[in-house]
Amino acid sequence: MKWRVDNVHPVIDGEPAAEATSVLVVDGRITALGADLSGERVEREVDGAGQWLLPGLIDLNCHLPEPGSDRGGSIESETRAAARGGFTTVCTTPDTSPVNDSGAVTHLIRDVAARNGHTRVLPVGALTRGLEGERLSDMVGLTRAGCVALGNGGHATASSRVLRRCMAYAHTFDIRLFLQPENASLASDGCAHDGLVAARLGLPGIPEVAETTAVNELLMLAEETGANLHLGPLSCARSVALVRAAKEAGHSVTAEVGIAHLVATEAAIEGYNGTFHSRPPLRTEADRRALLEGVESGVIDAIVSQHRPSDKAAKLAPFPETQPGLSTVESTLSLGLERVAAGELSRGALLRSLTSGPARVLGLEAPAIAEDAVADLTLVAPEQHWTPAVRSLYSAGPHLPVMERELPGVVMLTAVDGRIRHEHGGDGS
Repeated sequence: MKWRVDNVHPVIDGEPAAEATSVLVVDGRITALGADLSGERVEREVDGAGQWLLPGLIDLNCHLPEPGSDRGGSIESETRAAARGGFTTVCTTPDTSPVNDSGAVTHLIRDVAARNGHTRVLPVGALTRGLEGERLSDMVGLTRAGCVALGNGGHATASSRVLRRCMAYAHTFDIRLFLQPENASLASDGCAHDGLVAARLGLPGIPEVAETTAVNELLMLAEETGANLHLGPLSCARSVALVRAAKEAGHSVTAEVGIAHLVATEAAIEGYNGTFHSRPPLRTEADRRALLEGVESGVIDAIVSQHRPSDKAAKLAPFPETQPGLSTVESTLSLGLERVAAGELSRGALLRSLTSGPARVLGLEAPAIAEDAVADLTLVAPEQHWTPAVRSLYSAGPHLPVMERELPGVVMLTAVDGRIRHEHGGDGS
């Protein structure tokens, strides 16, 4: 297909170009950029006046609940939501049902995504069999089947000895590790940040030390084994400080933060609001600001949706029994733009953490709006607004951090390999 976007401001190195231009896409690649490409005959013309053209957004942490129960959506529904949010690539977590701990499950995910997906889907395989934290999975087999990394899916390993073996093996075969830091003993049966709000509500808490001790252990083991370590989602200021120190010491480590932790705090669970039950838990305002500073400074490489759709019933139980996770993939960019408008985050840091930052984590070439680049593209109208509502969401999970509130930034078009997979107004949006 041959199509063109006119009068648009391409985003270069995290910032929109001052001058508008035209971008020509032919057979999945950008073939030309110029002030006037009107002489090119195309099948489709898109008016990008007043809009930004970004390299496609990349999400390193998105739960696609297939294979598994269809109550929390499917690869089709959740990648459709991701495309609406501007994402062209999503990494799906290993905690499917069955767990993605074998090449057969990896192939199933890739096959379903190829048939029904609206974005590129990169599977993350399970580090241990069944995510039980005891026996190593077929790590090499999983990567050969198409897993871009192996992770713990938020589950603890049985011991530091097992974790060290996993890291040493991963280093031997140059396998990337995505690990969520949490000390299972310290987190125990907690369900909220161990602070004033949880104490007032009588909820069992998860202290920040449950995360920071795990971060410290993972960093030390990665240094000793040489493992390629990606940490997150991080939730507290001390974790940011630990990662910063490791990077300054020259250690090879990257990190991510979930968008919910940049926009909300422990106060959101007041009234036992199960919508904001998340893992790791939402913490203090000081933690939130430290996480934003971590993104701004580059200590945190990527903002992730940490999208975890669930049906309404999963959030209606007493707070400790509700399913952790929020539905965020459709609103991640808009929530980030809100932080920019509030002066808490620069535009460049936001856009880098959704494009070149996650690409670097995956060992990919930085996505770019340039001739001969793959046409993974996100067209955004930054001055337009939209209002999330249950009736209009594509995701099967209606649990957004904000509902029925106007948000900045409308994704007008999302293209994967040059193929338009979402268009605002063209499919009921």
